[in-house]
Amino acid sequence: MYGAFPTDPYSHTPGHAGAQQPGMTGQVKEDIITRFGELGVRVKDDEISFNPLLLNREEFLDSPGKFEYYNINGENKTIKLQKDSLAFTFCQIPVIYSISDGNRIHVFYSEGNQKDISGTTISRELSNKIFERTSGIEKILVEVSL
Repeated sequence: MYGAFPTDPYSHTPGHAGAQQPGMTGQVKEDIITRFGELGVRVKDDEISFNPLLLNREEFLDSPGKFEYYNINGENKTIKLQKDSLAFTFCQIPVIYSISDGNRIHVFYSEGNQKDISGTTISRELSNKIFERTSGIEKILVEVSL
């Protein structure tokens, strides 16, 4: 049809055939990259920042819930979530967004310690530990104001 446009992304169009769909892996990667953008996850100058400008309040839980994930050791884990929160993993570390009146980050370590950060950015040193998956971080709680 002339003037129509595809709703599926296409990776390439070889000369001997029509438009070709990307493999499932390509589509999944595109979806993940898009969703991290919506979640406001950015890496700049080796620092991770969480600034979810595109999230709507409706995407947060309206009642308590659970979040299941696999940790760095491949173990199936569950975290209880509060109302007005949502969760995802980044480098296999659970990140929990919680609606708040300010922007703060709380990093919880496996041995029970906690690091509190004012603002939306994690330092380069701590970010690199997250990227390397060797930091002993249990979870990251990000308080966000919408």
